Amino acid sequence: MEGYRLFMVIVGCKPPGRFTEQHDVFFGIAGSMQELVPDIVAFWPEAKGALHVDAWRAVTNVDGYPVSVVPAGGITAANRQQGNHLFFLNLGGYREGEFEELHYKMLNVAPEPSAAISAAKKTAFYKHCGFEGAVSHIDDKYGVDVDDIYPVKDIIDPFYKHRFALLIGDEPEAGLAPDPLHIGYFKLDKL
Repeated sequence: MEGYRLFMVIVGCKPPGRFTEQHDVFFGIAGSMQELVPDIVAFWPEAKGALHVDAWRAVTNVDGYPVSVVPAGGITAANRQQGNHLFFLNLGGYREGEFEELHYKMLNVAPEPSAAISAAKKTAFYKHCGFEGAVSHIDDKYGVDVDDIYPVKDIIDPFYKHRFALLIGDEPEAGLAPDPLHIGYFKLDKL
């Protein structure tokens, strides 16, 4: 659908009773980030609207594979049989001497989860954020396990699923510029 894009957003807040800021990932479909604000607030009701955005991107391509939004009924039988899917992975890892679990959130286009996991194992994060006794992992597992990655189409809110579908290119396209990453502290009313 012209003008609509998939957005990946890192949302943060300090929920009541917590000592540190918490984060989660929100995926939404809209024409702009501003249009997503009510959906972002609804996504994390425990925050009581006291949310901010730490990073966001409009997802138009991943590793050169085009990602587009189409009407939910606009996917043809051939598109449904396409080989590629968009996966979200949340890698966790450690650095020796640092009292922290570090995270790396990534998108990957692959035909199946095992291929997305193979790509995750090649990232600098996976290679450099682990040591003997504290290996990098996809969150909640030691070692990489297929249970801990998500097809984006499965974790997006049902509101979007009923209206839209994601169409992923079959092959990378030369010359696609990487999506700009907007990183920093963004108040919802300033998006």
